[in-house]
Amino acid sequence: MVFNSFNFASATKSSHSSNLLAIHSAPRWKAYSNATKDADKPIVINFTATWCGPCKLMEPVLHDFAAKYTDVDFIKIDVDELVGVSEEFQVQAMPTFLLLKKGKVVEKVAGAKKEELQKMIEKHRM
Repeated sequence: MVFNSFNFASATKSSHSSNLLAIHSAPRWKAYSNATKDADKPIVINFTATWCGPCKLMEPVLHDFAAKYTDVDFIKIDVDELVGVSEEFQVQAMPTFLLLKKGKVVEKVAGAKKEELQKMIEKHRM
């Protein structure tokens, strides 16, 4: 897949996995979103916050899933950094995991629910 308008070097890649990105600015989110809006590849967005205990519990799970499901992109967005993106997706609890395909939300898991998140990912993989 070619991402013409998104500079992956400007996003923070996890040292654990190449398909886990932390996006820290609205312009970077917009570029990523535009570049992937027609992609068939599932994208899991993890809406999180540094002060959120359940989010911290899910952090290693997300790293494990990103390593296991290499056919899925994983995006981490801090709700305090990107309030507008959180509002756009109507995130009301943390952590919230959204699965997108072709730029559309196809499923959501709210809360630190490892099994539900895994089922969602496996259901929508290519």
